[in-house]
Amino acid sequence: MGRRDKGQVIENLEVLNFASEGKCIAKYLEKVIFLEYCAPGDVVDVQITHSKKSYAEAKVLQFKKYSSLRITPQCTHFSICGGCKWQHIPYSVQSSYKESQVKDAFERIGKLPFERIEPIIGSQQEYYYRNKLEFTFSNRRWLTNEQVKSDNEYDRRALGFHIPGKFDKILDVDHCFLQKDPSNNIRNTLKEFCIANDFEFFDINSKKGFVRNLIIRTASTGDLMVIVQVFEDQKEAILKMMTFLAEKFPEITSLNYVVNPKMNETFHDLEIVCSKGKPYIEEQMEGLKYRIGPKTFYQTNSEQAYILYKAAVDLADLKGHELVYDLYTGAGTIANFVARKSKKVVGVEYVPQAIEDAKINSEINGITNTVFYAGDMKNVLNDEFIKANGKPDVIITDPPRAGMDEPVVLKILEIKPQTIVYISCNPATQARDLALMMELYEIKKIQPVDMFPQTSHCENIVLLKLK
Repeated sequence: MGRRDKGQVIENLEVLNFASEGKCIAKYLEKVIFLEYCAPGDVVDVQITHSKKSYAEAKVLQFKKYSSLRITPQCTHFSICGGCKWQHIPYSVQSSYKESQVKDAFERIGKLPFERIEPIIGSQQEYYYRNKLEFTFSNRRWLTNEQVKSDNEYDRRALGFHIPGKFDKILDVDHCFLQKDPSNNIRNTLKEFCIANDFEFFDINSKKGFVRNLIIRTASTGDLMVIVQVFEDQKEAILKMMTFLAEKFPEITSLNYVVNPKMNETFHDLEIVCSKGKPYIEEQMEGLKYRIGPKTFYQTNSEQAYILYKAAVDLADLKGHELVYDLYTGAGTIANFVARKSKKVVGVEYVPQAIEDAKINSEINGITNTVFYAGDMKNVLNDEFIKANGKPDVIITDPPRAGMDEPVVLKILEIKPQTIVYISCNPATQARDLALMMELYEIKKIQPVDMFPQTSHCENIVLLKLK
C-alpha cells in the first residue's frame, strides 16, 4: 500500500485500539490505519485518504458493527466541529486511556525508569467545564454534502467553529456543551442581532466584512467577559451592538470590543476598548484573586486548574524557606499560588503582557515575595540571572506543548535544584525532556490530571529529586 492507494476502499476493518490525538488504529496488510470518531471493537468499511510507507489515514464509509464501548454523543455537532472527539466514549474509558497514554510516552518515547503512575485525577464536570470559548463570524457557513447537492438556498452566515482542514468554512453552532450558560444564549442572540441589522459577516478569503470574532470568558466568581472583534471601525454599528449586549445581558461584567484589520484574528498587539464594566474579570483560587484581562492566559478549566496546582504544590512539599523558580509562569498563577509557602518566587515568561498580569496578581493579593521577568527562557535563564536571583531550591516548570528547549534543560541540569516539579500538557515532549535529566535526577512520582474531558488531552505532573 503506497500513495497510489489513495481512494482504496477496505471492507470489514476491525478497530483495534486508541491512538494519539483522539484517533483510533486498525491494521491492514500489516500497515497501521488511523481513523477518527471510532472506538475499539468497531467494524467498519473505510476509504484511504492519505497513504505513506508505514501508515495511512482513512475515513469511515460505513459501520458494520458498533463497539460495546460506545455511548450516544450529547452534541448534535459531534464528528463535525472536531472539538470533542471522544463524546462517544464513556468518561471512565477516556480516563483509563489517558493514563495509558502517559505510560506509553514514558516507556516508549522517554524510556524512563519509574515505579508506577498514580491514578489520574478526573474532572468532576464532564461537560460545561471551559471558562473560555472563541467563535468566528463567517459568510461561508459549512454545508453538508446533501445540502450542497440540493436545490435549496441556504443562509451562509454563521457564528461558530472552524471546520478541521477547511480554514474558510465555519460550522454554525446551535449549542456547545463546553461552556455553561449564558454562553450559548449570548452567541445565538448576538448572531440574530447581527443578521437583523444586516451586519456583514466576515469573508476570510476576500478579507471583507464587519463582524469577525466573539470571545466569551466566565469565572467561578460569576464574572463574565465578552469580547467582540470587528474588521472595520464602524463606530455607529459598534455602539449599537455594544448597547444591545449591555441591555440584553446585564450579567456581563466586562464588555469589550477590538477593531482588527489584520489578516488573522490575533489581537494581542491591538487596543481593547472596554465598553461596559471593568476591563477584566476576577477568578478566585484558595483565597487568592487572579485578575484576567482580554489578553490574559488562564487555564481554561478553572476547577481542575486548582486541582492541578494543588497537586503540584503538594509534590513540591515546600517548608517556607525555599527559593522557587517558576518557569513559563504565564500570568503568575502558580507563582502566586506557592508564594505563601516559599521564601521567594522568581517567575519567568516569554509574553511581556503576561508578566504585567503576574505583577498585578501579586499586588492585589498583598504578595511581596515574588519577582517576574519577561523574555525567551533560553536567553533569560543564564549565569547572570542565577547570580542576581540566587540558586533555586525548587524549580516548577510548565512549558507549552512543545516542551522545553534543550538549552533550558541543560541549564537546569547545571543549576541542580534539589526538587523539580514538571507540569506538562503533552506527556510525549515531557518524556523527551525528562530523558535528558535521568543522569542527575530520579522520578519520584507521576500524577496525571484530566483538564479536558471528551478529548484525548491530558496534563501530567512529575516530581524529580536530585540523586
